[in-house]
Amino acid sequence: MIRDALQELQKWKSQEKRKPLIIRGARQTGKTWLMKEFGKQCFTETLYVNFENEQLFKNLFKQDFNTTRIIAELELFHGKKIDYSNTLIIFDEIQAVEGGVTSLKYFCENAPQYAIVSAGSLLGMSIHQNQSFPVGKVSFLDLYPMSFKEFLLANGKENLVEVMWQKRWDLILPFHNEITSLLKTYLFIGGMPEVVQSWIDSHDYFEARTLQHEILRSYQSDFSKHVPRELVPRLEMVWNSLPAQLSKENKKFIYGVIRQGARAKDFELAIMWLLDCGLIHKSQRVNTPKIPLKAYQDMQVFKLFMLDVGLLSASSGLDAKTLLDGNSIFTEFKGALTEQFVMQELKHISLDYIGYWTNERSTSEVDFIIQKEGMVVPIEVKSGENLTSRSFTLFCQKYEPETAIKTSTLPYMCNQNIHNIPLYGLSAFLETKKKEEH
Repeated sequence: MIRDALQELQKWKSQEKRKPLIIRGARQTGKTWLMKEFGKQCFTETLYVNFENEQLFKNLFKQDFNTTRIIAELELFHGKKIDYSNTLIIFDEIQAVEGGVTSLKYFCENAPQYAIVSAGSLLGMSIHQNQSFPVGKVSFLDLYPMSFKEFLLANGKENLVEVMWQKRWDLILPFHNEITSLLKTYLFIGGMPEVVQSWIDSHDYFEARTLQHEILRSYQSDFSKHVPRELVPRLEMVWNSLPAQLSKENKKFIYGVIRQGARAKDFELAIMWLLDCGLIHKSQRVNTPKIPLKAYQDMQVFKLFMLDVGLLSASSGLDAKTLLDGNSIFTEFKGALTEQFVMQELKHISLDYIGYWTNERSTSEVDFIIQKEGMVVPIEVKSGENLTSRSFTLFCQKYEPETAIKTSTLPYMCNQNIHNIPLYGLSAFLETKKKEEH
């Protein structure tokens, strides 16, 4: 596996004033593998502690936060002296031990020479009420399911990735059908590392689907384990409604889809929990496309997406036979998988804001509107090959954006400031453009 996050970890290691790092992300997105792989590639020694499994350390932080004592106890566990210049210390499932997260503050202040990377379920970290959070004393890295770029690399397509990230659309054109076919597979397989690895090893769609259902069941189990009992039913209702929400023509989140007569106040806390644990992404409506977009967002109107397109296709009951039917997978559920894919790709890019635009009467809509490098960019997602969009045309005529994007299954085309980007090349176009602007 090749994960872009490894480069971010290497940058963190080289920082002069390095703080302990917390890797945030939903369960099973590869946090443990990433930390261990980082230790293997960039350090001579790795000291790995899983606080959920190691009962030996349940009282490690209860006595005090004396870093000298804590390091001494870790050395006893490790069986040797810790050379801070060559050792990575990994605190996995850090929320499972009382005082674990708080201890990072004291390592930052009193023992900054030690390289400490930590991770844990955001569900657990959200509910752990007995510890204060070390605000300003830690750095963060968000880990999502594997992007399409990482999926291509896992499938041995390094040369195609290199050319795509150079924006050489002329050289990519002969491989358009091949990459589109891989994108169809990605919409079914998704980016959960275990599922991707299974696909690479066996090319068995049914085994991949079985693993996806196991992951979905494990999330449901987490709800019962970590969430306050009275909140569990509402959280499950929100989670289970997502395929239906996204398969509507208008993908705006409607509480009435959950149950008849449902109101915002009944489900706001459940949505917050799903956001906090990384299982969903939220896109707010923006009514005026000006900088900063956040100042013009409507807090009451939004869309919700799942964390992974493969899990969405599994929870929707999408049959593997769909992959045989041309490009129909892009249009299934009114383009839900395609729009979910775009949201995931945008989350992988360093953006200042991701939302969507409608006019005041909601008669016109642009699927995504992003803020990047002081610029507002509208993005229209077309699940088929028809690029016509009255709303997008009206938006561009009224607001005259410097750059506008349509993304579809068609190859790259450009008409003045409007770029028609193939779905598979969206993140390449945005990431490369960002580097060129610096």
